[in-house]
Amino acid sequence: MSSCCAKCFHCKQSLPAEPVTVTVDGVAKRVCSQACADTVTEIVNTGLSDFYRHRDEPSIQVEKRAQGATWEAYERPAVMKQFVRERANGLKAADLLIQGVHCAACTWLIENTLSRRAGVESIEVNPVTTRAELTWDPAKISLAELLAEIHRIGYTPFPFTERKTQAAAEEEKRLALRRLLVAGLGMMQVTSYAIAMYAGAFQGMDPDIQEFFRLISLVVATPVVLYSGAPFFLGAWRNLQARSLGMDVPVALAIGAAWAASVWNTFTGSGEVFFDSATMFVFFLSGTRYLEAAGRFRAFDLTHALAQHIPQTATRLVGNKREEVGIMELSAGDTVLVAEGRAFPADGRLIDDATSVDQAMLTGESEPVRRHKDDAIVAGTINTGPPVRICVDNTGAETVLAQIGRLVTQAGVERPKLVQLTDKIASWFVISVLLIALATGLYWWQADASRAFEIVLTVLVVTCPCALALATPAALAVATSTLARNGFLIRRAGALPALAKVNHVIADKTGTLTANELEISRVIPGSGLTSDTVMGIAAALEVNSAHPIARAFRSVTQLLPATDLKTVAGCGLEGVVNGTSYRIGTLDFASRLQGDQHNSLLRESNPDKRNVYLGNEYGLIARFEISERLRDGAHAFIAALGTQNIGVTIASGDLPTAVESLAIRIGAESWQAGMLPEDKLELVRNLQANGKHVAAIGDGVNDSPVLAGADVSIAMGNGTSIAQHSADCVWLGHKLSGLDGAFFMARRTMQIVKQNLAWALCYNTLAIPLAVSGMIEPWMAALGMSFSSLLVMLNALRLGSNKAGLSGANSQQDLFTRQISPEPVS
Repeated sequence: MSSCCAKCFHCKQSLPAEPVTVTVDGVAKRVCSQACADTVTEIVNTGLSDFYRHRDEPSIQVEKRAQGATWEAYERPAVMKQFVRERANGLKAADLLIQGVHCAACTWLIENTLSRRAGVESIEVNPVTTRAELTWDPAKISLAELLAEIHRIGYTPFPFTERKTQAAAEEEKRLALRRLLVAGLGMMQVTSYAIAMYAGAFQGMDPDIQEFFRLISLVVATPVVLYSGAPFFLGAWRNLQARSLGMDVPVALAIGAAWAASVWNTFTGSGEVFFDSATMFVFFLSGTRYLEAAGRFRAFDLTHALAQHIPQTATRLVGNKREEVGIMELSAGDTVLVAEGRAFPADGRLIDDATSVDQAMLTGESEPVRRHKDDAIVAGTINTGPPVRICVDNTGAETVLAQIGRLVTQAGVERPKLVQLTDKIASWFVISVLLIALATGLYWWQADASRAFEIVLTVLVVTCPCALALATPAALAVATSTLARNGFLIRRAGALPALAKVNHVIADKTGTLTANELEISRVIPGSGLTSDTVMGIAAALEVNSAHPIARAFRSVTQLLPATDLKTVAGCGLEGVVNGTSYRIGTLDFASRLQGDQHNSLLRESNPDKRNVYLGNEYGLIARFEISERLRDGAHAFIAALGTQNIGVTIASGDLPTAVESLAIRIGAESWQAGMLPEDKLELVRNLQANGKHVAAIGDGVNDSPVLAGADVSIAMGNGTSIAQHSADCVWLGHKLSGLDGAFFMARRTMQIVKQNLAWALCYNTLAIPLAVSGMIEPWMAALGMSFSSLLVMLNALRLGSNKAGLSGANSQQDLFTRQISPEPVS
């Protein structure tokens, strides 16, 4: 064979006049360039030559390497922070997109090549999304070396960014749409020719005209089958390579057999042609695949929507100067100024006294949340107060939004047991379909050979288990995304089905039912004074204090001027307000100014609450009862669970009086106090032994044992350590109202799953006898199978509608339709 007709062993491009030769398993192979030769040599030398036997598409052509070209630019700190994050024990993890990955063989090659390098902890490549997660020890090997290694074996790595992912998703949708359009146009043309031939069969048609219609049908149908039908053939080939029978196998057999038989009959001038059926198969299936893809992108567009909330520039303060910089230039410790109505560009801590923050895109709560000095700020949330400064803590891959994106992606990739079971059922169903088709063919070959082929085609198409395989993952995908939009993150596979079974909840008190903040539950002013007066004096004294109790007085907005403020460790504060000396703190400290020994009302104390006293030179003038602030919506949450027949037990390590008081306030009938973590775990096990399915809700830190022991666990997200929680789910909401919607959504999701499975099974149960008996035509089979799959997908998408059933004041708000003003660029 001449060089001009031969192909490169690696990339299958045409060989030049003087090709390069390499040796693979003792056999000389010709390649198109030295770059391809280097790549083949690299693969062979690492003992991975099996790659060439298992790949199902040619590798991408390797570009000639420039002399001295390196990957060191990706190790620049400003670049790395966008896609690299720190791991335990000094390890680092990078999110990559790898160009050139076509199939499972490509992922096998990359994973095996890198896993042999010292310092590589793990490498996982998704052949569908071409996204990879690389974990390595930077003390043993550099990122540049690893990227170069990927490139040496014929692939091009890129940092994973939302723009890259969005571009890949858009390209996939465009390709699916092109395939659908080609199939649709071809189907209409071929069907018109088929109608003419059907009419001619009844009324008579000249043989030359009939041959012409067959030939032109062949010309039109072939691009439809080979281009639009390519995904089904490739999918079937991958299934066979993996020694499994997926749903693409019977579809590819039906399309391929219909087209091949029609081509044969066209050139032999005998038998029927099925070009119309083949193009219908491809069109209906392509339409279903396109709608399925659109549904998946709609279900998992959360990470892209989140990323759009982060501005691309920020105003950094350096001394007294302002400078506009890209967010990739920010580092921990930088001071950033955020104007009113602008989004925060990074995670950080508030430097100024206070502001209001719109966290709707994060938690689903439309009302702005008040933030004070040193409070945590999350990137992407909006400053609705005056211009404020924050000190940057995390940027890029370390931000809370990046963590959320990874959690949602992880939840979508992991396959719960229910999905694995339906996949296994679908696989066995395919085997059954092939056996049924074989038996049907043998029967009809004996009964009526002229109809045997057509009926076998119908059986192969009508029984394709697409709907069965989609029934569970489609519903779980939409539900996971819908919950995430409302501030409820599913972190682990199987959490949603477990949540649907819950009939008892164990809730921690501090940090869960209460907000980890103190509030003034009662003000007892002295004789002749009002509550507002003594609150104003107390707030003036506490305004600059960093003590947690001082935060309870921040509800006062009109502050009196205070001077000579001084903190007395372990006692309280003293200062001068409007010319009068005051003290606030313990009883002894506040009364020591005058030595007051009377006023029993002010000296009384509630043992369930912390008491703070205010005094001046004339004696005690007020007592403030300080208690833990009840988390907003706690009472509504407990009541909503009751309507779902879900019992609630408060399990706390606090004193019985405090826990009982809280239970009464929120309407919880069952509570236990003075419990250690192991006591809570024992409580969970006792409930489970009595047939209860238990959900544990805690702060995710000191509640780790009970969270781990429950059937499903929910951690209250604190905005800065979402990825550190050991729970199955994370609730990002500041309020508890709305959390009950997660339980309702889980139950609704499982109802949808059952509906989908029931429909898929009923459809196949009814369709198989009709197909085997020859009562339906091939085009009817294609339409029925496509309609079945589409119905399952549309039923699942109902979970993402505004009427899906999530409770809470803001549950019906589409959190990601908000338009954020772009940051000004200088």
